[in-house]
Amino acid sequence: MSAEKIIGEWKKGVFKPVYWLEGDEPYFIDQVVNYAEHKILAEAEVGFNLTVFYGKDADWPSVVNACRRYPMFAERQVVILKEAQQMRDIEKLEGYIENPLSSTVFVVSYKDKKVDGRSKLAKTLKAKGEMLSTKKMYDNQLPDFVSQMVQQHGLGINPKALMLMVDHIGNDLSRIENEIEKLAVNLAGRKNITEEDIEQYIGVSKEFNVFELQEAIGRKDLSKTIRIIQYFEANPKAAPIQLVLPALYNYFSKVFMLYGLQSPDEKSAAAALGVNPYFIKDYLSSARKYDYTGVEKALFLLHQYNLRSIGVHNGNANDAALLKEMVVKLMAN
Repeated sequence: MSAEKIIGEWKKGVFKPVYWLEGDEPYFIDQVVNYAEHKILAEAEVGFNLTVFYGKDADWPSVVNACRRYPMFAERQVVILKEAQQMRDIEKLEGYIENPLSSTVFVVSYKDKKVDGRSKLAKTLKAKGEMLSTKKMYDNQLPDFVSQMVQQHGLGINPKALMLMVDHIGNDLSRIENEIEKLAVNLAGRKNITEEDIEQYIGVSKEFNVFELQEAIGRKDLSKTIRIIQYFEANPKAAPIQLVLPALYNYFSKVFMLYGLQSPDEKSAAAALGVNPYFIKDYLSSARKYDYTGVEKALFLLHQYNLRSIGVHNGNANDAALLKEMVVKLMAN
């Protein structure tokens, strides 16, 4: 079950006795826990009927005793166990989960881990509880997700601004939401986020970033490419090489996919590559400028320089020198 569905059921007054939230993506776990802590109970009910434990400091008998209490002056009580992955003997909660109290909503936040599927606890959870298992979002899922998040805040965002935000922040979903909320406050009534807004309020240069570097390399614009790399050299935190090389490899991998398509139009090509149709012309242009052999060469060079960036046969070259050397070779025919 998704975080959205769990919260949707709670809004309708549908509750189950146990919710186990686990996995690598804390954003969705935090969404559910935050709603449980602040929204399930009325303000007047919280004092007697909300109990919050932290795994590092909690012991299982205290948690179970809290769960077995009956609510006071309310229909239900809420018991939350945060950072449950730090709790000793957590498997001993299985006895309560096997026979939970229907008037208690027990929410367990088990971040960065998953319960062993072979264990008795896991089998009991599947039979008696509701489980949310999260994982980090893939890069190709981020643009659509961020676009939806922007819409949920009553805003729009142009394609270039969207890519700037995604490329700069990556899959840190909590930070993305915080930045969108900051933008909403600073737009002063405007409803559409532009690349100028990203530059001003998030601190990403609209001219010197990974997205612009990718575009310049795709056009074989060596002079702009070198200017961007020099900016990165002067501002090391703007785009470390460990961010740049995977982004370029992903770009040329998608360009390479175009050669397997049978005379695609722009719409079908965008769908096949999983990119925003607004940017498909860049990919098609790169495919023409580099041709099949050139794109193969680009992928090989990116792999080679990725190894050099972690010290394999590198000598003493710094990151900027590696990037400059690579792009000169990449653009040479």
